[in-house]
Parts: sequence; structure tokens; C-alpha cells
Amino acid sequence: MFTPLIPIAIDSIYDGKPLPKRMAHCTPDMYAAIFATKADLQAQHGDLVLSDLFRSYDMQFQAHLDYTSGKKKAFSPPPGGSMHEAGRAFDLDLDKIKKLTLPKFWPLAKARGLSPIIDKPDPKLSEAWHFDCRGSHDLVYQYYAAGHGDNFKSAYTAMAASAIVSVGQKVDALGEDVRPAYIQSALIRLGQKIGDLDGSIGPQSRTGLTNLGINPALELDALVDAVGKALEKKFPQEFFIPGAVIDHGPVPAHLVS
Repeated sequence: MFTPLIPIAIDSIYDGKPLPKRMAHCTPDMYAAIFATKADLQAQHGDLVLSDLFRSYDMQFQAHLDYTSGKKKAFSPPPGGSMHEAGRAFDLDLDKIKKLTLPKFWPLAKARGLSPIIDKPDPKLSEAWHFDCRGSHDLVYQYYAAGHGDNFKSAYTAMAASAIVSVGQKVDALGEDVRPAYIQSALIRLGQKIGDLDGSIGPQSRTGLTNLGINPALELDALVDAVGKALEKKFPQEFFIPGAVIDHGPVPAHLVS
């Protein structure tokens, strides 16, 4: 059971139309955060209008090429390093928040579970428009920041990798099969110390599974289902929107092609 990506209809900067369908997918908790934030802004005569949300592996690869070639100025990491790939990051139109300045927007965003990617609310800074919905993957950030793993260049990159494999998208450094890395991500978020999140179910990961009452000898699909159910119980907001029917399977092929 992977974290679902669900479609969303949200205003965009593109000719007054909704965000293009290829970008218009996010996790349930990001969905809830987006519309709560939009309502907050509208109550103060502003609005939430997006330029970007979800990116597939190929979309992230192209965004990185555009950055390295100089076609675009804003930094874009290679695939495997962006929360956009998990449907957990959006870029907003700063002009549309209107009278609610960026310093005032930050606490509003925080109250809705959204985190800026820069250190201070300066609209002149690159990426001032970027906000993440970290959800339970912040636990992976904390895990790496505390030194429990060291195979990623930063705690942020580890968090992004965790979020990406959790929606069924691959991270090159973690192998073609996302299932082992997803299981490891789940173990960390469920409080187990397994060493590195590296895409390999080793002795520490098997011990972590046993600690949770899950038989580590199960087939990978059964392990994915078992840890997914444990995550769903602990972080229900990441799996459901009240009243909605959500597919809990892998990301549809057309999103990752």
C-alpha cells in the first residue's frame, strides 16, 4: 500500500486555467493543505494560485536539465531530490497573496503543515515561492539530521527520497524496485533505527520489521502491504480525505512515463 496520489483541480498561472493535468496530482494531506490555505488567503482578499505541483521522474529530469543548461534560473535538483516528485511541493504565484506579505504568509502556511524551503521570508530570494508538505517524512529528515543515516548528501535529500518512493516513483540511488526502499522509509517513520535508507532489506531492517510484529520472511508485496497498513493507522491524513474514494495502488503508468 503506497501513499496515494490523487488528482486536484486548482487555479494556475496558465491563462487563468486550472493547473495542467500532468502536474495536478498530490498526496491527500497536501490536497487538504492546499485548499485550507487557499481559503485562508481568500478570507484576506488574496488567493493561492500555483505554477507547479507534481513532477514525474521525466519531468524532474527535464527541469534539472533546464537549470543546468541555463534555460531557467531557479535551482532544480536531479530526479530523486525534489518533493515535487512526491506530490508534496508546490510553487505559488507570490503576487496573488496580495496584501498578505510573505512574512505574514509563513505562519499561515505553517499552521496548515506547509514548510518553506528557504531560511527567511524574502520574496526576492530564489525559491521564495516553494513550499513543502513534509508530513511523516519529516521524521526521515530528523533521523538523518541526528546522524542515524549518512548515505545522502543532506537530511532534506533523504526526506525527499523517502517521500518519492512512498508514492511509487523511483529514486535512482535506491534501485529500480521501489518496494525495499518504501519498506525502509516506513520503518524509519514507524520509529525503527535501520541504518541507511538504501533500498536493501538487511539485518537491521529485518529486525525493525520483527519489532513491529511483521514477519520479515514475507514476500515484498506482503511487506509493502503490512507496513502500509501500519503507516495508514499512524498517519491517516496521508491516506484519506474524508468522503473521498482513493486508490492506494502504485502511481499510474502514465504519470511516470
